[in-house]
Amino acid sequence: MLGTVLVGISGVAWTVVYIELIRRGFRERACGMPLFALALNLAWEWLYGLDGFFGSRSFIPAQSIANIAWALCDVAVLATWLKFGRQYLPKWGQHFFVPYTCLALGFGFALQLAFYFNCGTMERASIYSAFAQNAAMSAMFIDQLLRRPDIKAQSQSIAIAKWLGTLAPTIYGQLNGNSLGNYILITGIVCCVFDLLYIALLRQRQRTLGRWADEEKA
Repeated sequence: MLGTVLVGISGVAWTVVYIELIRRGFRERACGMPLFALALNLAWEWLYGLDGFFGSRSFIPAQSIANIAWALCDVAVLATWLKFGRQYLPKWGQHFFVPYTCLALGFGFALQLAFYFNCGTMERASIYSAFAQNAAMSAMFIDQLLRRPDIKAQSQSIAIAKWLGTLAPTIYGQLNGNSLGNYILITGIVCCVFDLLYIALLRQRQRTLGRWADEEKA
């Protein structure tokens, strides 16, 4: 019963992340997810979503449907990058926006395929890659916050939902005796530490920019 609740919390939390990234992205004319994190997410969800329907079919139908739904959301987030992401490159590098984006997407799919073909079962591959990319993503969000001159398309709702979205399956991985328990625990702790740090840094940045009140009203 608790396992079902944790899986549900993770699913709802990541759905909130995507909806908010899309909503705020188009409203504030910015992409709220780091490009390489987006590339890894996009590759993971399409790869395991399609595998669930047409490949190994190792996942329950509900999980495969959720993966495809999130993959479509990632396409919408990618649209915010393609439309507004050029502004985050230095002027000398804006000429390389398209090849840079293609390189990032290629990186995401290549890395996910490396897990996909070399981790034995699809379940192990999906877990290894999911927690590795979530740890990297947590660090990337902090790097993005420190590098960008603004906090457009970033919010506490996204930050907190992202934290819960990984924390829940980390706890679930310990409760159900998964054979990758130590790996899940270590990467999950890394995610949790960086996610909480991101929440704190974002809050401080919002206060500094006078955006905290606006955030609460949005």
